Amino acid sequence: MRAGVFDSGVGGLSVLKSLINAKLFEDIIYYGDTARVPYGVKDKQTIIKFSLQALEFFTPHNIDILIVACNTVSAYALQEMQKHSKIPIVGVIEPGVLAVQNNLKDTDSEILIIATRATINSGEYETRLRNIGFWNLKSLATGLFVPIVEEGLLEGAVLESVFHHYFASITTPPQAVILGCTHFPLIAPALDSYFNHQSMLIHSGEAIVEYLKNHLHLTSRYALKSLQFFASDNTAALTKIANKWLS
Repeated sequence: MRAGVFDSGVGGLSVLKSLINAKLFEDIIYYGDTARVPYGVKDKQTIIKFSLQALEFFTPHNIDILIVACNTVSAYALQEMQKHSKIPIVGVIEPGVLAVQNNLKDTDSEILIIATRATINSGEYETRLRNIGFWNLKSLATGLFVPIVEEGLLEGAVLESVFHHYFASITTPPQAVILGCTHFPLIAPALDSYFNHQSMLIHSGEAIVEYLKNHLHLTSRYALKSLQFFASDNTAALTKIANKWLS
């Protein structure tokens, strides 16, 4: 089975890593729109246009399923992409919400959603969580984490200062933190420590693996035979980052 993984840049590599570990696919093609990243600061129509162009990229590769690893695309463009595709297209928001539902039985639990500004402004996480009974929600646009991760500052003083900047008003650790950007799992250990190991972290990669198993009935039965990387700009740089992040 051949899967495509699409992200606005390199953040989706965290989802790719989960997919590889889960052994759900024989062949995976990763495409990052690195020439036009970040999507998280763009308007809805631009995000949809770029996402449909990415869908066209995958046409000659004959994939069986497309996984949209970008939260911003999942929030704004997933339905349009599905309308233009004959294959299943799965985003990361629904799996993340289902992961909350499966792991938090108390609907009064405090949930913190951190993501790019565009994802937060879409209200997708909040709407879906409220629809299943969770109302104790706090959303924060934490876009500074993206360049910090790409600079490799996964711990230390710079990251800690940004934690304090964003989370100063949070006096007690939330029951769950939704990592609503695929860059954020790389700072998960530091986040876990910041919240005194008291918050469950919802990781898009782990959530989507469970979703594919439970809803599309995929099984862990494949040895990965082929992994290809493509980018709209500087594929070599993307591949270099992938070799580091996936090791």
